[in-house]
Parts: sequence; C-alpha cells; structure tokens
Amino acid sequence: MGSSTVAFIPSDFEVPAVLETAEYRLRMLTVNDVVKDFEAVVTSADHLKGIFPPPSHWPDGLTLEQDLIDLGWHQKEFQRRTSFAYTMMSLDESRCLGCVYFYPSDRPDYDAYALLWVRQSELASGLEERLLADVKRWLAEAWPFESVGFPGRDITWDAWLA
Repeated sequence: MGSSTVAFIPSDFEVPAVLETAEYRLRMLTVNDVVKDFEAVVTSADHLKGIFPPPSHWPDGLTLEQDLIDLGWHQKEFQRRTSFAYTMMSLDESRCLGCVYFYPSDRPDYDAYALLWVRQSELASGLEERLLADVKRWLAEAWPFESVGFPGRDITWDAWLA
C-alpha cells in the first residue's frame, strides 16, 4: 500500500466526503471505526489475503491495537491528501462491510490505483462486484484522475508490479 508524502490530487480539489448507495455508505475511515473494522477484517482474513500486493499476509496476526495504529495512519494520510481510505458501512452504521483505498501510482499509465474489499460473509451476495462498479463510476464522475488501475482485478498483481 502507498505511503507517499506528496499530495496526488490538485490542491483546490474538494475530496468527496461520502458515496452513499441504497445498501451502503463510503466515508473516511477513522480511528473511531476500529472495533467494527477489526471485526470485519478478522472475519474476512482468508478473503483479504488476495486483495493486497504480494507477498502481503495481512491481516495475519492483526491485533486490535495494531488495527487502531493502521486506522490512524489511514486517517492522517486522508487529512494530508496523500491517500484516501474509505470505510464501507451499513446505512445505519452498525456494521463495517469493507473498505476502499485510493493511492498514487508510480506506473506511467496510471495516476492512481484502487484497492477494495467487502467482508467475506457478503461475497456470495455479489456486493464486492457492485462496490467495484460503484467505485469505478464514482472515480469517473467525482475524482480528477485520468486513469485508475485496479491491480488484482483489471490487471494481475504480477503485471502491476513488473
């Protein structure tokens, strides 16, 4: 995952705060989400191992404290505009359903890349495919990126990392 210290969006761009659909809300991931995020992550560990760049084994060994640190990092990077992590919450905010991340790309063909996941219990419903379609539409309509890569989805991780 990215950890750039340089903003990758124009300084005058107003970062979208929320994307809401009939089944979920995307909003900034914060430290206040740690309990719900941790529960979603640990119950989805098998699914998550294929989402992040290899050889990532995240979330193996993740503790509540380490998740809090990770969420603080994501929150600070969002505030600094160097990456954007959104939590995917049920509309009543009772459950974390997944996450979406936007990072700057160092690949010449892409100015950003996106990673996303939904909790393992929601995979059979097709929620991850609906989220992917919604995020692609949101990026096209509301974000300033010319080309966003979806490594592990539209391009293999091997090709992305080559």
